[in-house]
Amino acid sequence: MNGSSSGRGRRIVLWRHGQTAWNLERRFQGSTDIELTEAGVGQARRAARLLASLKPDAIVASDLRRAAATAAELSAVSGLTVAHDAALRETYAGSWQGLTHQEIVARFGEQYAAWKRGEPVRRGGGELETEVADRAAPVVLEHTDKLPENGSLVVVSHGGTIRTTIGRLLGLEAHHWEGLGGLSNCCWSVLGEGARGWRLLEHNAGTLPEPVLGDDD
Repeated sequence: MNGSSSGRGRRIVLWRHGQTAWNLERRFQGSTDIELTEAGVGQARRAARLLASLKPDAIVASDLRRAAATAAELSAVSGLTVAHDAALRETYAGSWQGLTHQEIVARFGEQYAAWKRGEPVRRGGGELETEVADRAAPVVLEHTDKLPENGSLVVVSHGGTIRTTIGRLLGLEAHHWEGLGGLSNCCWSVLGEGARGWRLLEHNAGTLPEPVLGDDD
C-alpha cells in the first residue's frame, strides 16, 4: 500500500499551514475552521516561493481555510491547481477544541498525560490519531500514485495530521509517532521514495528554528 515498490524517486512535501490567531493564543483548533492571520499569509507567501523552486507536479490541501489559503499562495506562484480534500483536515478533538493549552491541562489532565505518553486517546471525545492516519494517508498515496517518475506532491495540511501521516507512511507503530515532533507554522517535511519504502528526508524545514505553536505542541 505504500506505493513505493517501484523505487521511482517520487517525493512528498507535507506543508503545515501558516499562523492563525488561535495558534498564538495556544488555543486548540482541531477541525475548527480558523483563518490565517496577516502574518500567516506572509509566512505562506514566503514559503511558497521556496517550495515553487522544487517544481512540484501537484498540490492537494485540506479544505479548512487556513490550509486552503496557504495552498493558494503556492498555486499563485506555481500555476498548479489545488485539489482539496476534507480527509486532510486536522484531528477532530471534540470538547478540547477552542480551549487553551492551560484549560486542557486543567480540565483534562489525565487524558492529556495519556496522550503525551503515546496511549491511544480520544482527545475531547474526538478521533484517535490512528483514525486520522486512516483517512489522510490513503489520500496522500492516491495523489502520489499519479505523479510522474521523480515527481513531487505538495500536501498542505495540519500539524497533527501531517505527523500521523508521516508515521503511517514510514511504517512506525502509532506510539512512536510522537517522536517525530511537531511542525512550526508554514514549515514542511519531505518524504522520499526508496527501494524499501518511504524515508524521511527533511523534518520541520523551511525557516530558522521557531517555536511549534499549535495543537501538536
